[in-house]
Amino acid sequence: MRICVLGAGTMGHGIAQVSAMAGHDVAMRDIDETVLADGVDAIADNLQGGVDRDKVTPAEKEATLDRITTTTDLEEAAADADLVVEAVPERMDIKQSTFEDVEAVVDDDAIIASNTSSLSITEIASVLEDPTRAVGLHFFNPVHIMGLVEVVVPEQASERTVRFGTDFAEDLDKEAVVVRDSAGFATSRLGVTLGVEAMRMVEEGVASPRDIDAAMELGYNHPMGPIELGDVVGLDVRLDILEHLREELGERFKPPQSLRRKVRAGKLGKKTGEGYYVWEDGEIVGVSEDAAAAGQGERDDEEGPIWE
Repeated sequence: MRICVLGAGTMGHGIAQVSAMAGHDVAMRDIDETVLADGVDAIADNLQGGVDRDKVTPAEKEATLDRITTTTDLEEAAADADLVVEAVPERMDIKQSTFEDVEAVVDDDAIIASNTSSLSITEIASVLEDPTRAVGLHFFNPVHIMGLVEVVVPEQASERTVRFGTDFAEDLDKEAVVVRDSAGFATSRLGVTLGVEAMRMVEEGVASPRDIDAAMELGYNHPMGPIELGDVVGLDVRLDILEHLREELGERFKPPQSLRRKVRAGKLGKKTGEGYYVWEDGEIVGVSEDAAAAGQGERDDEEGPIWE
């Protein structure tokens, strides 16, 4: 198939990569040439990492990159697409206008999907002349490693659309779970609940960020602790999701004050170099000063916590 991915950021280039690895021709579109170039570089780095670990052959790496084209022109990217997946910023107005623009240039039988992690697919699709063609395809970061795609069914979706989305996810060698369109779907609602409680525990001095994360990684076999995951996803994204869930589902999703302070200060996590952790070259090198103080001390080795 021909796949169009709108947005070349973290999720967009990840979706483009796994689609190309599955043998599809991919057009990746972004309004910023620099973001496009960075997205291609990230894909190349991911593939080289696979080569280094003997998960990907050099030939597969080159074939994957050859299947990906980039452009800033929407019509060029989407005109002949069988599937368009938007991975644009998490704002309803942006996603709705993107859906409208896409419908104006794609074929009548093309499927239009959103990678939103929490916004209503039903509401996004309401701007379409044919909303039966819309579906949610919620991928997880890092896309080339995580094995899940949440297929979100809006009120208007046809059976063909849902089947298309499920088959596509499985074609990428992902496990597809189908959920009804509701606030936070299944994964974001559960994931953000764990994350927000972990932030509150840091605020209350229950434990340091490192120890809270270690507890979930070692005690519950999570691949990444909830504090680190928030930094990786982006604290601004976490805050937006919580605000949306609070509006839809009530005060139990009220954002912690520490999260609000960090977002106001531009400390958004890995992408800015500091969130609850301090990051350098994509790796954790310490804990932010306020989080360490709230957590009553910080590990200085791998033996355990130091309590003040």
